Amino acid sequence: MSSSPLSRQILRAGSAPASWSGRLTTLGYALLAALPLAMWIANRSAPLVLGMAAAAFTAASVMADGWRAPLRRLLDILRSPVGFAICAFLLWSLVTLAWSHRPAQGLRMWGELVLPLLFGLAITASDRFRPGVTLSRALALSLVAASVLIMVELGSGLSQRIMLGVGKQYGFVFNRPALTCLFLAGAVLPGLWSHVGPNRHVGANRRDRLLAWLSTGLVVVAVIAMIFASDSGAAKLGLAILIAVWVVAQLLPRLALWAVMLGFVLTMALSPVIGRLADAAFPPSLYTELQEAHSRERVDIWLSFGEAIRARPLLGSGFGTSAALDSHPVALAVSEAHRPMLAVGHPHSAPIQAWVETGAPGAAVLAFAGVACLWRLRRLPASRLAPRLALFASAFGVASVAHGAWQGWWIAALTVAALWLYAALPEPGGE
Repeated sequence: MSSSPLSRQILRAGSAPASWSGRLTTLGYALLAALPLAMWIANRSAPLVLGMAAAAFTAASVMADGWRAPLRRLLDILRSPVGFAICAFLLWSLVTLAWSHRPAQGLRMWGELVLPLLFGLAITASDRFRPGVTLSRALALSLVAASVLIMVELGSGLSQRIMLGVGKQYGFVFNRPALTCLFLAGAVLPGLWSHVGPNRHVGANRRDRLLAWLSTGLVVVAVIAMIFASDSGAAKLGLAILIAVWVVAQLLPRLALWAVMLGFVLTMALSPVIGRLADAAFPPSLYTELQEAHSRERVDIWLSFGEAIRARPLLGSGFGTSAALDSHPVALAVSEAHRPMLAVGHPHSAPIQAWVETGAPGAAVLAFAGVACLWRLRRLPASRLAPRLALFASAFGVASVAHGAWQGWWIAALTVAALWLYAALPEPGGE
C-alpha cells in the first residue's frame, strides 16, 4: 500500500486493511477526483467515471464488511423520504412507457437517468467515501487543470482538436465540462477548510489556513475565468445563482432557505404555463439584450410544450417522448403555430420536461423530493447551509432553463457534487 498522505488518510478513515480493499478505495477516490479532466477529454464521460468509482467502492466495502452491511445501508437510504420519492418517480416513469409512442427510446433514456443514481447510491452505501482535506485538494487541482486546459483550447480556436481530428470542433463542446466544474467547485470549497480550526497548534493552523486560501483562490479564479471564456450561458447563470444564494444564506440563512424552497415549488407548479407567463412578462427589448442566449426561441419552446402539457396534464405523454414529441399524437392538440418547436428534442427545462412526459404525478413526486431535500437543511448553521443550498438553487436554476432533464452526464455530475458536499461535511446526529 502506498504511503502517500491520501493513502494514509484512507486507511485511518475506515476499517479496510492495507490490502485490495484499501487499494480499491484509493482507486475510487482517484477516479472521482479526476472527473473534471475526464469531462474535458470527453464531455459525456461522467457516468462512466462514476460507474467505475462505484464499482471500486462497492468491491472495497464487500471485501472488508461482506455484502450484508452495504445492502442494509442501501435499504436505509431508500427508506428515507427523498429516496422513497425518487424510487416512486422512477417506477411511475416506467409505467408511462405504456402510452409512449416510442417506448424503446424512453426505456433507453430511463436507463441513462437511473444508472448514475444507482452508482451514487452504491458509493454512499459502501460507507467508503469519506473525503478529507487531502482528497479535496486533489479535486481542486483537477478543477484548476481542467479549467486551464479548456481556456487554452478555446483561446487557440480548438486547434489541438482540429489537428488531431477528434470530437466536435466547436466551442460548445465545453459547455458540459463548464457546468461540471462549476458544481464540483461549489461542492469542494467547504472541504478545503474542513481541517482548519482552533484544535491544532498555531504553526499547523497557520499552514492549514494558507493552503486553504491558496487552493480556494486557485479554484475560484480558474473556474470563474473558464466559465466566462466558455460559450455556456447556463454555466454563467449557474455561477450567478451559486454566488448570490451562498452569500445570502451566510447572512440570512432561514430567509434564504425559505426563498429557495418557495421558488422551487412555484417553478414546479407553474411549469405548464411558464411559457405564457414569460411571453406576457418579458418586453421585446429583453429578448434583444438576451439574443445570444436564444431567449425568444426558449420562450417559444416553452409555449409549445406547455400546450402539450395541458393536452395531457394527468398522465403525460410518456417518459422520454420529448425527444420526438412532434411525432406523438399529442402534437395534434398543439396549435399549428407552435407545433414546429416540438421537434427541438427537449423543452430546455427540467420541470416542463417532467410535466410533459410524466404528467402531474411525476411532477408532484419530484417536487416532494426537492422539498424533502431542502427540509433536511433547516437546522444547519449558516456555514454548512450556505454551500448546500447554493448548490441546490444553482443546479435547479440551470435545469429550469437549459438542457435535457435526464442526460446521464448531468445526473452524474450532480451526483458526484452532492456526494462530495454531503460526505465532506457530515452532520452529527443526521440532518
